[in-house]
Parts: sequence; structure tokens; C-alpha cells
Amino acid sequence: MNAIILAAGKGERLLPLTKNNPKCMVKLFEKSLIEIQIDTLQKCGISDISIVTGYCHEKISFPNLNYFHNHVYDKTNMVETLFCAKEKFTDSTIISYGDIVFEKQVLEKLIDSNDDVSVVVDMSWEKYWKIRFENILDDAESLILENGYIKNIGQRVDSLKNIHAQYIGLMKFQNNGISILQNYYNKMKKFANDNGINPLNSEIPFEKSFMTDFLQGLIKENYKIKSVPIENGWLELDTIHDFEIYQKKIKNNTISEFYNLKN
Repeated sequence: MNAIILAAGKGERLLPLTKNNPKCMVKLFEKSLIEIQIDTLQKCGISDISIVTGYCHEKISFPNLNYFHNHVYDKTNMVETLFCAKEKFTDSTIISYGDIVFEKQVLEKLIDSNDDVSVVVDMSWEKYWKIRFENILDDAESLILENGYIKNIGQRVDSLKNIHAQYIGLMKFQNNGISILQNYYNKMKKFANDNGINPLNSEIPFEKSFMTDFLQGLIKENYKIKSVPIENGWLELDTIHDFEIYQKKIKNNTISEFYNLKN
């Protein structure tokens, strides 16, 4: 089993912390986000770790890791960033966004999933979203579960009824899931090139496709995507407002409501 961390993003909403620093290198608990992730992966026995860099790539340098560079990080999104490291798709590959941290127990639940495609989802998302957003529907996206599998993901919503959980940016492809990942990507990219239309999301170019666009496309093709439910145990650092909230919660010893610093 190996892991690929997608860390190409600039993180403009985290300025000035990302003025000369990639998003994943922002320090949250005296360590950068990516250092926390690496520690968690290694605690779970995963030593084959790859990082896909982009913005300020020279600032990301840790020993004994694999590096890939997205040279067009400013014109692409998560799907294209992932495929910069396609040579590291193995029998079982964990994929993580570079702007999150997660507890060891969260990663262990994902590791234990036997399905070809598994995606971590937060069932207690609403409590977490309420401390970050004045109106949680401004940021939340659809995620509908049925018998433990995801039936809809990543769509804009105007009601809580289509939100059973929230996607956190942590997943695993293994066994047949690896060929599913590669074949579907190649099929969709060829369609986009041949027709000038992005089949994953017609509103944006193919290279700008979100990972949720890709997962929703797999669902439409009747591939099964297993949900790995958690109850908090992770944090996303997306904005300066997030950073300020976490610093305040660390100071008043309430961060453990959402994330255990001693995990």
C-alpha cells in the first residue's frame, strides 16, 4: 500500500500565509499540514509516500519520499494533479488532499475497507461546518448514501435533505479500482479532446475537473463507491478564517471537539 498527497495548490484564500509558501506547508499545530499527514501515514505503516507539488514546489522537501511536479498547477485541478503521479498507482493506493489533517483512526478505517473504491465521509459534518460558515449551504455539497455506498456527490444543494455526510478529500483505490481509475480517466479525457466538451462537468474545461466530478462520473457509470463513515477526526485548512478558528480552539483547549492532537 502506498499514498499520494495532492499538494499543488496555491491556497489564495489563505493569504498572506501562502504568499511565498505552498498551502500544505502552512503550520497548524507547530507542524505543517503535510508533516502531520506524513506522520499519520507512517504511524499506519505506509512508508511509500508520494507528493505532487505545484506552487512553490521547492519549499516541499522531506527525505525518503517520492516527488512529482504539476507544471501547470495554476491551470489544472485535483484530477490532473493526481495523474501526474500515475506511475505510483499500485495494487492499493491512498489519495489525500494536501490541505487536510486526519486522525490515525480515520486512516485506519480507510485502510481496512475491502472495496475497490473507498471514500471517507464525515457523518458529523454539520457541527463542523457551523463553526466555519455563517450559512453551511454556501459551501456544503451533495452526498447521498444508500446501503453504505455513495449515490451522489459534489453537487450544489439548497437543502440539507441531499446531504447525508461530507466528502473530506481522502480515498483509496485498490484491486480493480486501479484499472477503473485509469481507464475511466483516459476515456473521459479522450471524449473531452475529441468533442471539446468536458463530460465530467460541462461548465469547466476537463483539466479543471474536481475530484468530486470524477467520482460522480464513476457513479453514473455504475461503479460502486464505498463510503467510509467517520465522526469528525479531521480538519481542512482552506481559508484564513479556518486558521483563526483553529488557533482560537487550540488556545482555549476545545480543538478536541473535532480533532485529537494526541492521536
